[in-house]
Amino acid sequence: MNVLIIGLGYAGLRFQRAFEHLASRYPLQLAYCSRRRKHSSLPYYSNLKEALQELQPEIVVVSANDIQHANVLADLNGYRGFILCEKPMLVPGDDLPGLAAGLRAASGFALDLVERYSEATALLKAMVQREQWRLLRASFHWGKDRLNDYRPTCGVISEVIHALDLVSWICPTHEPMRLHHAIGIDSDFSISGDRVQDTVMFSAGLGAATVAGYASFVNIHRQRTLDFSFADPAGAIIHARLEFDEPNWDVDHLRVWTRNAKGALVELEQRHYSGSTDPALATIVKLTRLCEDVLGQVAAGKPPRQPFAGLDTTIGLQTLLNDIHARSLSAAPVRYIVNGQRTLIPENADLESLG
Repeated sequence: MNVLIIGLGYAGLRFQRAFEHLASRYPLQLAYCSRRRKHSSLPYYSNLKEALQELQPEIVVVSANDIQHANVLADLNGYRGFILCEKPMLVPGDDLPGLAAGLRAASGFALDLVERYSEATALLKAMVQREQWRLLRASFHWGKDRLNDYRPTCGVISEVIHALDLVSWICPTHEPMRLHHAIGIDSDFSISGDRVQDTVMFSAGLGAATVAGYASFVNIHRQRTLDFSFADPAGAIIHARLEFDEPNWDVDHLRVWTRNAKGALVELEQRHYSGSTDPALATIVKLTRLCEDVLGQVAAGKPPRQPFAGLDTTIGLQTLLNDIHARSLSAAPVRYIVNGQRTLIPENADLESLG
C-alpha cells in the first residue's frame, strides 16, 4: 500500500513516524512530495501530479503548510484514494465550495482532529450518550505559544478548530454551531504577516446550549481545557472537565462531578491517561490511532473505531472558522517585534514544547 505525504515539515514528520510505527502490521511504501528535498531516505517527488501518476498512492496525507492547502487540494481534484488532511482544511478566502466539490470522488476523507482519539474524550462522549445528559453550556481555553515560530500559519483558526470540533463531537446536535459574537486580537507574532489573528474569543449556540471559547497562539503556556455543564433527565446538574496534553503530550485527564442535596461534591468519574511508554510513540499516540484506522479501512474495509471527521464535517467546521475570522472585531495589532528584528525559533528546536 502506497502512502504519499505531501509536505515533510513538522506535521509531515509526525505522520511519517505514525505510519512507520504501523508498518509492521501493514505492507507500506512511504514517499513524500515537497517543494524542496528534505534530509530523508523516503522516495522524493517535486511535483504532486507526477507523484500521483507514478506512485498511484492509495492514501495521500496533506501536511503542507495550511496556506498551501488550497493548491494541494486543487491538484487532488478527482483523486480516488483516501485523503488524510492536516487541519484546518483551508484558510479564510479560499474557495471552499469549489475545492470541496473536487474531493467528492475520493474513497474517504479524514481531517486530523486527534483529540477525538483521546481515551478521555471517548469516555466522556460515551457517558453523555448513556446517561442522556443534555448540554447547557460548554467553555474552553485552548492555547499554545507560537511566537516567532519559523512555520507560517493562517492564524488562530488553526488552533480553535480542535475545541470547536470536540464540543460538537461530544454533544452532537441536528444543527451546526452558530456564531453569536467574536473578538479577535491581531499581531506580528508570525512570519506570515504583520497582522495575523493570534487570539479569538467568542460565544456561540449549539442547539439550545451556549458555547464560550478562548483560543490563542500566543499563550505563554500550553493549555487545552474544556468545561461542560449538563442536565440529567431528572434535572440534576453535572459538570465535566477535559484536559489534554498536560503536563506532557498525550497525558489527558477527565473529571466528572455533581453536588448532592446538601451541596457536597460527588465525584462521578476521574481518569488520568498517561499516554505510551514506547519512545517510538512519544507525542503521536492519538495520531497513530487515527492513521491505524485509515490503514484498516483502506486495506481491508475495516470500520474505524469511530466515524472519521469526514468531508461534510470538515466543510461545516471550515464554514464556522471562516465566519469567526470574518466577524471578529479587532483593535490595533500587538507588536512583538520591538527592536526591528525578529528572532525565530530554529527548525531544530524542541517544537513539541510549543504544542
